[in-house]
Amino acid sequence: MDLLQQLINGLSLGSIYALIALGYTMVYGIVRLINFAHGDVYMVGAYAGFFAVWHYHLSFFPALGVAMMVAAATGVLIERLAYRPLRQAPRIAVLITAIGVSLLLENLGILILKPEPRSFPEVFPLALYNFGGLIVTNRQMAILAVGLVLMVLLQYFVNFTRTGKAMRAVSFDMEAALLMGINVDRIITVTFAVGSALAAAAGVLVGIFYNRIDPLMGIMPGIKAFVAAVLGGIGVIPGAMLGGLVMGVAEVMVVALFSSTWKDAVAFAILIFILLVKPTGLLGRPGGEKV
Repeated sequence: MDLLQQLINGLSLGSIYALIALGYTMVYGIVRLINFAHGDVYMVGAYAGFFAVWHYHLSFFPALGVAMMVAAATGVLIERLAYRPLRQAPRIAVLITAIGVSLLLENLGILILKPEPRSFPEVFPLALYNFGGLIVTNRQMAILAVGLVLMVLLQYFVNFTRTGKAMRAVSFDMEAALLMGINVDRIITVTFAVGSALAAAAGVLVGIFYNRIDPLMGIMPGIKAFVAAVLGGIGVIPGAMLGGLVMGVAEVMVVALFSSTWKDAVAFAILIFILLVKPTGLLGRPGGEKV
């Protein structure tokens, strides 16, 4: 029963990593860019949700929607101002820019929002449910439910909508997509918006679950979500979902079986292992379709 309990905890945490990892993998799948500012967009979403609840007294779902819209706008702004002018620049220039944008968002957060952690307002009272000795909180259920719904909606969007099909076309061959009349700039903008919105949802869920947010909260989850994307196969959406869940379960199991001091180290151990054994990730295939 203890093992099952830890599994539930791991899946809750993994759902959060998966939502963040989806942004990394979507952007990479389209423009081959590792957006290292993505973890800080997750922080922006968490604060947007915080102020929506604390200042405007919104309930959970409206606050979640506000956070996702604010983060989507932030992602679009970053793409337009920082990445689009460097579309034809060397990869190293874009990578350095991504790190610069990340540092900018973190320091703006410290300057504007203050460095002190804030307690996330109580969106709904904590409730415990006992399923034959298995204790599950309503907050864990909310994380799992929201994460699952958003992942299913993303799969539907990518596979069955016109914009989603255009995203897959751009991912497969950007030049051919241009020749077919697809507005590549618009598709890239949509990709940043959707990925950023998913990260914001993760930020709000973390605020509700851990009851704590701060301007630097996106650093380590952002790195772990990147590892999750690599683990599943960077550029492969189902891979990001799987990688996030594996990362969450692995982290919780390490804490339960060994020590909490190893919970961050396990992410880098997994990264090194997967790069050595299967660099394309669990679901990645060399030369295959990325989205």
